Amino acid sequence: MDRLQIAFFGATNSGKSTLVNALAGQEVSLVSDLPGTTTDPVRKAIELPGLGPCILVDTAGYGDPGALGAERERRSRATIDATDIAVLLRSGHPEDDRWLQLLRTAQIPVVEVPGRSLIPDLIRDLQAARPDEKPRLLTGGLVGKDDVVVLVMPQDSEAPKGRLILPQVQVLRELLDLGCIPVCCQPEGLQRALDGLNAPPALTITDSQAFAKVNAILPADAPLTSFSILLAGAKGDIRTFVESAKAIDTLKPGDRVLIAEACTHVPDTEDIGRVKIPNLLRKKVGGDLAVTIAAGNDFPDDLTPYRLIIQCGGCVASERLLRSRIKKALLSGVPITNYGIALAALTGILNRVVIPG
Repeated sequence: MDRLQIAFFGATNSGKSTLVNALAGQEVSLVSDLPGTTTDPVRKAIELPGLGPCILVDTAGYGDPGALGAERERRSRATIDATDIAVLLRSGHPEDDRWLQLLRTAQIPVVEVPGRSLIPDLIRDLQAARPDEKPRLLTGGLVGKDDVVVLVMPQDSEAPKGRLILPQVQVLRELLDLGCIPVCCQPEGLQRALDGLNAPPALTITDSQAFAKVNAILPADAPLTSFSILLAGAKGDIRTFVESAKAIDTLKPGDRVLIAEACTHVPDTEDIGRVKIPNLLRKKVGGDLAVTIAAGNDFPDDLTPYRLIIQCGGCVASERLLRSRIKKALLSGVPITNYGIALAALTGILNRVVIPG
């Protein structure tokens, strides 16, 4: 389940940080009378009544005439794409109406707070503004009760120590809720797992980077997909991703490719987005490519220089953020795909994998 992202917007020193701290019941953001105390968006995970798990985002604000004012505003605007509910603190600043229009143009529900607000009233208003939930299964109707599903989960240096990555946890939990029978293994144990079954599994779900190994072992008629592809079907526009993957065949040495990550992490030598996919692309085109990495909330305003965008699986990204990036890419005329679809195409098995409906 995605956490609702609730972002607080307003002029510098309008009281955003004070309100966020009051809502969280703790000092999340530094409060000061000095203009521009908050310089970067500050995030806090929280559970709110009637809203469930949320992320509160205290933005840097707007209207600061200081040297860093324009940069603070740019960073505040960068949070809009991922915002599910906006809280706009009205302080009488002449920019208030412009920001209200920006948020409405982005089709974000806005709770307007004129000055001080009581927390129970704010929570009630947030509950009323909550977007209608459209729960979608990650497995997209590919499996049902009593189906045996094999999960291939490499535990290499990229895997977090002592735990599974979020997509694996989410898919495993969904399979259990559906009454499926999950069988978990690493790529090296796949053949033994298959040998222990009385019939081929109803579906095999693998980490995308293990596509080649799994495809070589799995019977040709056994349905195969990946965690990244399932996430794309639930959060993004899977058909656009599949269609855009055709652009891989048109790349030439020297072309610019954007790798977009929704999270921020320290890359490893086996990093899928920074190492494995770029290397496979270079091998495919027979030469070097100009690969740019955009991590976290960083996403270029101008996408036109790129011949292809490859978005990560988006396990920590909201549906709103992913669809916003897809829309920006399409408006710029740049094809956008994701890790799972790109790896299937680069492995030569895109026509073989199953796509959730």
